Amino acid sequence: MARNRWIAFPHPSNAFDYAGEKLSKNWVTLHAGDQELFPDAKWAAAAQKAAPQPKLKLDAVALASAMQDAWRAFHRGDFADAFDRGASLGTWGAAVACKAQGIHAARLIDDDKVRAVELKAASDRAALASSEWPQAANAHYQHAYALGRYGQTISIAQALSQGLAGKMKASLDATLKLAPKHGEAMLALAMYHAEIVAKVGGMIAGLTYGAKASTAEQHMAAALKLLPQAPIAHIEHGNLLLALYGAKREDEAAAAYAKAAAMKPRDAMEALDVAYAKSAIE
Repeated sequence: MARNRWIAFPHPSNAFDYAGEKLSKNWVTLHAGDQELFPDAKWAAAAQKAAPQPKLKLDAVALASAMQDAWRAFHRGDFADAFDRGASLGTWGAAVACKAQGIHAARLIDDDKVRAVELKAASDRAALASSEWPQAANAHYQHAYALGRYGQTISIAQALSQGLAGKMKASLDATLKLAPKHGEAMLALAMYHAEIVAKVGGMIAGLTYGAKASTAEQHMAAALKLLPQAPIAHIEHGNLLLALYGAKREDEAAAAYAKAAAMKPRDAMEALDVAYAKSAIE
């Protein structure tokens, strides 16, 4: 993506400075949602063994340092830098590159056509990474995330004709098999069921896609238990209530958005989620 196509993070980022040891000390909190492992030298050595990148001449220490800098850029909201750093590391850096591109597209790009192009590119990158490194849970998750957001930019007919639902479900299943406590994947799976039921009706959703409102609610409850402090969990809870029940549970959905809007963000991604929640209740 051309550098001039990246939209600057629109909020103060000084609160999201994870320089030096701040990153490792806050890692578990920052990555509660995606269960990404801290990229230290041990992680890097395992990555190099699992997914060799012959053209990249980096030792484990250098790879670890490069990955940490990429994640620092992501958390402070420099998504262009995070993408560039992650992309330069091939499959090893795909998780941060795809997450930066996906969040930027979903939250900062207004033009549906441009958003669709970026999300398709992110899904393709993640698909390649998951084929080269099938044990990397977030390669599968970022594939599902990008496909899901991409599907929201096109018509239901196009999404169904491209088989997006099946591809997304397969990637989410793969994610949760590798990382059962992956809260973001659990959220996405809840919304997968809810959105299909909302778009094609309960009978067709169940018979054709195995999607059910009750299953959506079960996955959402599990996600909220895993991620009670994540704004996106409450935003998606509100989205699920509206998708499945509409005006009947509008007040509950508004309360979920309000809960997200009142949270203190811990990084740039959460700051964008909080801003989104605030706009939903204005």
